Parts: sequence; structure tokens; C-alpha cells
Amino acid sequence: MTKFLHQKGLPSYLFPSIVPYIRYVKFQENSRKNRRESMLFLEHSPCLTGGIGAKAENLLVSASHLSSLGVEVVTLPRGGDFTAHEPGQIVGYLHIDLKKRNLSLGDFLRALNQSLVVSIKETWGLTVEENPKAPGLYTLEEPKRKLVSEGIFAKSYFTSFGFALNGLNNLSTFSLINPCGAKSEDMTSLLRLGKDKDFPRKRREFVEIFTKTFIGLLP
Repeated sequence: MTKFLHQKGLPSYLFPSIVPYIRYVKFQENSRKNRRESMLFLEHSPCLTGGIGAKAENLLVSASHLSSLGVEVVTLPRGGDFTAHEPGQIVGYLHIDLKKRNLSLGDFLRALNQSLVVSIKETWGLTVEENPKAPGLYTLEEPKRKLVSEGIFAKSYFTSFGFALNGLNNLSTFSLINPCGAKSEDMTSLLRLGKDKDFPRKRREFVEIFTKTFIGLLP
């Protein structure tokens, strides 16, 4: 694990190995309980997560089929429908004390998206944009494809969960769902966009730029 220490009292950590999803859930619950801020960047083994707005029809296969594939399904108190995690993603989790920083949830979300746009552009030369009708960030060129999924949970003025940027993952887990109510064919990755060269170094570069940009936008 690599630790980055930055100004404004917000440490960030880059994990070199896969972190089980449930381990993260326990971590964020403890972080909220103790109001301990941090940012984590990691990847998960194949799993599906559904937020409070998840619709049953967007899960396309049976529980027994998921079990045979070794894919776990986790229901979460975050926003958003079903999404997928699989090795090769860059998953970022932000634990921010909005009350301590006198930061509104809207300003937090704007800082998150601005930091993602900047860091993706500077790292891979890709321009991504928001879709006002659906959460996440999409490629600018037609046909627009979703590169970054987002799902934020804010309770007691403390945030958790965050984003998942598709990197080297093959998107096979997304075929098991209608991701965020859309189609799996609407997803893309750095691999599909031909931006997979020197990925370990680029991953670290992305984390460094994102962290610097996001912290710079905080009060």
C-alpha cells in the first residue's frame, strides 16, 4: 500500500492488491463512526452492487448463475442502480466530513467530477463529460460510452463510496446487469479505447493528479 500525505489533513492510499468488497464496507462504516477522513484507491474481485434505487429487472441472471461464476451481489445504502466491479478498474472511495469542512453535498459532487475530468485528461488525454440524465462520466466522441461509474452515500454529513473508472477490465461482469439502468454495451474502458499502455504507472499518475486536484478544491 502506498500512502500519499497532502495538505488539509486528508491522506490517500493506493492499494497494490485486490481488496474484498465487504472489507471496504466495514472500513467505511468505521470511518463514519469515527469521522475519520481518507481517500482510498483500489480494485475489487468480481461483484455486483446495487444502491437504494436498484431495480430487480436490471439484474439479468439468477442468483444460482452468479454463484456459479463466483460473483457476489451486495446491496448498499448509496445512490444509483446496479453496477459492477472487477479487477482492472480504478475504484476511488472518498470519506469526507462535510460538516467539518463546511462543504455542501452539491459542492462535493462538483469537486469530485471536476477532479475526475482533469485527472483523466492529464493522464490519458481523454475528454469526458457528465450526462445530466444519468450519473457517471462519458466519452465526448460519438457514440458516447460510459467510462466512470459513480455512487455516493452521505449520512450525518459524512461521505462514502465514490467512483469506478474502467481500466484494464474486460467489462464481462457488466453483461450480467443493465448498469445504472442502461445497457452493458454503453460501457467502455481504457483498454477498449486503446489507452492501456503502461497502465501501472498511469494508474499511480492518475491517483496523484486526482488527489492533488480534489484536495485543492476543498475548503
